[in-house]
Amino acid sequence: MTATKSDTRQSRIPIFLRRGRVGPFLTVVMSGQIIYSAFEAFKGSLMLPLQNVLGISGEQFGTLMTWIGIATFLYVPAGWINNRFKVRTIIFWSLGWRLATYLVLFLLTPNFRIMCWIAISWGILDAIVWPAVVNGVSILSADQNKEGKGLAMGLLESIRRAAEFLMNGLIVVCMMIWSDYTTTIMRVFAIAYALLLVPMMIAVARLVPDTKVAKEEGHSDNTAALTGLFKVLAQPRVWLAGLAALTVYWCYINLMYTSAPYLTQVFKVSEGMAGAFGIFNTGLVGVFAGLISGLLADYIFKSSTKMMAASLGMVAVACVIVTLLPVSHAMIWPILIMLIVVAVATFLGKSVILAPVAELNLPERISGGAMSVGSFLAYASIFWAYRLNGSLTDRYADDPATGYRYIFIITAVVAVIGAVAAGILIAMNHRARAKALANGATTNDAESAAVGASTASTTPSADSRDEDGTAAGGGSGEPRTS
Repeated sequence: MTATKSDTRQSRIPIFLRRGRVGPFLTVVMSGQIIYSAFEAFKGSLMLPLQNVLGISGEQFGTLMTWIGIATFLYVPAGWINNRFKVRTIIFWSLGWRLATYLVLFLLTPNFRIMCWIAISWGILDAIVWPAVVNGVSILSADQNKEGKGLAMGLLESIRRAAEFLMNGLIVVCMMIWSDYTTTIMRVFAIAYALLLVPMMIAVARLVPDTKVAKEEGHSDNTAALTGLFKVLAQPRVWLAGLAALTVYWCYINLMYTSAPYLTQVFKVSEGMAGAFGIFNTGLVGVFAGLISGLLADYIFKSSTKMMAASLGMVAVACVIVTLLPVSHAMIWPILIMLIVVAVATFLGKSVILAPVAELNLPERISGGAMSVGSFLAYASIFWAYRLNGSLTDRYADDPATGYRYIFIITAVVAVIGAVAAGILIAMNHRARAKALANGATTNDAESAAVGASTASTTPSADSRDEDGTAAGGGSGEPRTS
């Protein structure tokens, strides 16, 4: 009886939080933050001190970020690598390369041309390692029931944001105490955060379990990985999930404009007050939204895709209300409330931005490729959203209320498109599961069968082996920690 009760309590806990998986889960999540902690994580509150350490101008820093941004072009071809190699292998070597280049950057301070080559290498690597991180979270949260994946994706977002907030906050506090040594403090912390990659690499090597890679009978591993990528690209539901994710990230980019800048330019709020609201609306809200979104997705909506559709609907409604309210100081409080609603809804969606891809339950051997394609679509709006918003605010510099009204309208339209895409995906998922059940599959098998026959040839037989000759996935369904 006692054992039965214990098993029941254990089954209620999401699988990635159970003993044996929580360590690997936290390792994958933190590797997805520590790898960026000595550069990209500084671009918000510590951009100027970082520029001073490297001896570069704002324009040069922008150039480096642009080179890093080439990752977006490479997500799809990087899908082949994610199908070909294990999550542990990709993350481990990516951390190693970051460590080496961080030390070159902050100990040697090379010339700007070398900095550009380093940034290019980071962009290439980012296209590979970020889908691997998300894929690792997806695999570790895989269970017979669907509960857990939304929470896992939400925790990926909230844990990373909390870690960045605390790590950057520590630097800011030290700079406030020793204000005459800000450049030295910045360099010391950058090197220290780079060295955190060493224990991170050890943790990845020891804790992250083996994952399956694409294999096909009669074909080399390279060919199997490429074939798996093409089969992912042929899945309409992957593209729908990616389109929904794209609209979420577009709304997130617009949120950066409709928080502090909107208050400053339209309502003439002081930069200090607007900045404080911006930190709350675009920072602190995101930390808590991850946990909330995961719980809502798994235990209320029973699907991250359904919750994403609902959150995008909330964004659209709130943006429409803002456009209808008169721009006057008497209406600033109702508008502030709507801006908070937009932020909460946006972060609810962003926290599970790639969870709909995970919910497709593609075979583990090609799920890395699916995450790569999803990442390409999700972050594609970077190419036009910033420029579009900037052109609107510049064009209506003399009438900022009109410029921002257009941004709110665009956000509402984009959110509606995303909600529709998510709704169609929900219907297709339901139809695919119903078809699988009608063909005699069990409820759990239907989740995997719903991917369609086009992926069947990438699923190996029961005696398939990973690269090291061990049984793929360990056989028991639990990840191996050796």
